[in-house]
Amino acid sequence: MLFLCTGNYYRSRFAEVFFNHLAPQHGLPWRAESRGLRPSAGNVGPISQHTLAALKKLNVDPGELRLPLLVTQADFDRVQHVVAVKEAEHRLLMNELFPHLTDKIEYWHVHDLDCSGPDDTICHLQREVLDLIGRLKELRGEIG
Repeated sequence: MLFLCTGNYYRSRFAEVFFNHLAPQHGLPWRAESRGLRPSAGNVGPISQHTLAALKKLNVDPGELRLPLLVTQADFDRVQHVVAVKEAEHRLLMNELFPHLTDKIEYWHVHDLDCSGPDDTICHLQREVLDLIGRLKELRGEIG
């Protein structure tokens, strides 16, 4: 599983950690990573303070903190499913950077801080991740 956002600092990082926290609880062998389509050197620290605060509130260990990572073709090659967290931003970037993959990934509609406060964004991400886990559980049941 690969979660994408623009900076790999806030939304995709929350989705990655939250997914990895929940997947084993739901019997899913999947593991998530996250990357950015255009990380910014202007971000302070390795991960958004909003992400860390939300994870703490949920009693989810963020694990080892790392700096944001730029997505590469190799990242796409090693995962089975890719989610970009906001179609309006990320479809354009995908088309620019990886046009052969633009229509092969799932797009959500989760706003960044320029359009939504952190509480709303995090709640929206939680719902999307839970929905994804539900779909993966159904798929797993159908397969095996």
